Amino acid sequence: MLRTPTGGAGHGTATGGDTLMSIGTVLAQLRDEFPEVTISKIRFLETEGLVEPRRTPSGYRKFTAGDVERLALVLRMQRDHYLPLKVIREQLDALERGEPLQLPAQGPQRELFDGTWDPAEGERPTAARIGRAELLAAAEFGEEDLAEWESYGLLTPDEDGGYDSEAITVARLVADLGRFGLEPRHLRAMKASAERDAGLVEQVVAPLRRHRNPQTRAHAEATTKELAALSVRLHAALVQTALGVRLH
Repeated sequence: MLRTPTGGAGHGTATGGDTLMSIGTVLAQLRDEFPEVTISKIRFLETEGLVEPRRTPSGYRKFTAGDVERLALVLRMQRDHYLPLKVIREQLDALERGEPLQLPAQGPQRELFDGTWDPAEGERPTAARIGRAELLAAAEFGEEDLAEWESYGLLTPDEDGGYDSEAITVARLVADLGRFGLEPRHLRAMKASAERDAGLVEQVVAPLRRHRNPQTRAHAEATTKELAALSVRLHAALVQTALGVRLH
């Protein structure tokens, strides 16, 4: 039975009677219910502030039984209700204040209260798309610029001539870099690196998408987003580290 986290000492604090567990032991306990969970997943949830294990003087993580129950609750809210981490964090904060969980009812093809779609059954709605004119207006650049960026593969329209809504962000960033003298040809390496990162993410989530359990297949999208966020953070850290080495 899952115990509700309580306020006061904090969810990462152990009492005198608690048995502390390694991350490997925690993984073994969770995998009975969550076969797709990994050590990287647990570490990711820690970096997002959803669990706070203790640390030994040498830096090793040590988890309490309460930490394991908290992780299980987080994983259930992701798997069963498809909640984003921000909403899950709010739910945990409410629990610590002694308030009940406010979870959406389960059901096929429902739109959740946070605006996301439950893909448990049926097809997920098509992602937001924008037309060429909308992209030009939103990103505030010209047709000639767009054509050049497309020629280098930085932006790619679909067969209907539309773009993913994320194209606006890409276009604005390309334009911002251009003000520093970085031309589209200079950015091809970044595009190639992004494609490689996407390939690595796909390798991880592909088994989840092929899983016989529909909830596990649906969980693949949340896993994709988390891996993408980790990849972006790692890339930023590596760039900062490389610049620090070269400039000092």
